[in-house]
Amino acid sequence: MAKARAIVKRRKSVQNIRKITRTMELIATARFKKALDRATAAEAYTRKIAELVADLSATAQEVTHPLLEVREPAKKSLLLMLTSNRGLAGGYNGNVIRVATRTLQDYATDGQTIRLEVSGKRGLAYCRFRGLPTDAGYLQFEDRPQFDEVEILANNYIRMFLNGEIDRVDVAYTRFISAARQEAVVQTLLPMSAAQASQATESVRQARPASSAESKGGKDRVPYEFVPDAESILEEIVPVSFKVRLFKCFLDAAVSEQISRMVAMRGATENADDMIKSLTMLYNRARQAQITRELAEIIGGAAALE
Repeated sequence: MAKARAIVKRRKSVQNIRKITRTMELIATARFKKALDRATAAEAYTRKIAELVADLSATAQEVTHPLLEVREPAKKSLLLMLTSNRGLAGGYNGNVIRVATRTLQDYATDGQTIRLEVSGKRGLAYCRFRGLPTDAGYLQFEDRPQFDEVEILANNYIRMFLNGEIDRVDVAYTRFISAARQEAVVQTLLPMSAAQASQATESVRQARPASSAESKGGKDRVPYEFVPDAESILEEIVPVSFKVRLFKCFLDAAVSEQISRMVAMRGATENADDMIKSLTMLYNRARQAQITRELAEIIGGAAALE
């Protein structure tokens, strides 16, 4: 009887865990849909403003902007690592930390001065465990990052870049490609050269079906007339483009986090169902053996009394 009771107790524990994982799966699903709507709404604007920066920079070649200046070789680099505040998200945080660690190693090999900033409790915990010095940590970015909060970071990075405190800004995050595919990448946001803007535009274009005009002969160069002048227009649009691209990184990270948590909790729920079935079979066998043993004892006692 003791074995049967132990099995029943363990089965109840697994059932309680299953309730938790199932609830977390539903919550992650709801948050994923909201985060996906925000990322989808920002995608068109991010793509168009990247196209504008690329076209304007190529059209007004005699005009430059400080944020488009490529400093080679880069001596001072900043890496922003986007992780989550919560766990139970499968390999989401591990993949981001892995690509960020490789980038830090490349920085160290090149002899660059490294400034590391981390968003999320999981990334900060990893840095403390490995003894990696962090220059800043952020915990306010949840599954609904706000543009006002991201803009504060962007303005700080722009100021540091213009003052010569850093030569480049990289962001390690999980890029959202589709509901079935997310990829941990390190993307360079500063300097915003025209080639990088075109590359970002092309990567976004590959994730969606090509239009009829693009499939026929590619995108024609659009002529621009600058009023009042190209320099003032670039002065306004280039910082906005950087802020929007940084905000898009946070949105992609939020969507990817919820997808990873949803998949992880679904797998945990399915494993709990399998364990409950297995424990139920063990309990039935133990109970059957106990009943058989009790019947044998009763029959043996009756035979002894005859």
